[in-house]
Parts: sequence; C-alpha cells; structure tokens
Amino acid sequence: MKKRMLNLGLIGGLLTTLASIGGCVPAREPEAGFDWTIIIFLAVIFGLMYLILIRPQRKRQKEHQQMVEELNRGDRVVTAGGIYGVIESISEDSVVIKVESGVTMRVAKGSVALKRER
Repeated sequence: MKKRMLNLGLIGGLLTTLASIGGCVPAREPEAGFDWTIIIFLAVIFGLMYLILIRPQRKRQKEHQQMVEELNRGDRVVTAGGIYGVIESISEDSVVIKVESGVTMRVAKGSVALKRER
C-alpha cells in the first residue's frame, strides 16, 4: 500500500511539473493545423492509469482464480467474511467447509479469500 501511495505521489508530482512547465512557455501565434499535445498528454495519463490501477488488479484476479481452481479437500481456508475452516467437499460453484466447532457451512467458491498453510 505504501508503494502504491508513493507511485501516486510521484505521478502527481510529475503531472504538476509538466503542467507548470507548460505554463512557462511563451505565448506564440496560433498556427494552422491540429495541436497534438493534448492527445499525447491524455495518452500518457491513460498509460499511467493502466500501469498503476488496471494491470495490478487483473494480476490479483488471475491469482485468485488460480487459487480457487486449485482448492482440494482438506485445505485450510479463510473466507472473505473472515471464517476459518477446512474444506470438506467441493462442488462446481460452492465449497463446504468445516469450522472449529464442527459445524459445516456451504460458501461460494469465489468467497474463499486465501489458502492457509497447514
């Protein structure tokens, strides 16, 4: 989280610097034709947003999907709601886990947040 905040701070500083440098350029006569600087600036902003926000989120989604596909009977898991348990059985879209008191619960496969070490 600290690394992400540092990246956002650096990007904010870079954008502020670019904006201030752009304001320091002496005014020039309007030229005929299309000004590409706005298009380039928007492309750079989109590229940075992709690298900072979209790409890491997709990576986390793929890792979670792979973890859910690799679940087996007997694995110790934690659900998104914070329930600790051991997998008793697995079906196509749900998992039955046994909690510490001996009670079994059926939860959606996608709600399994992580797999714990034995």
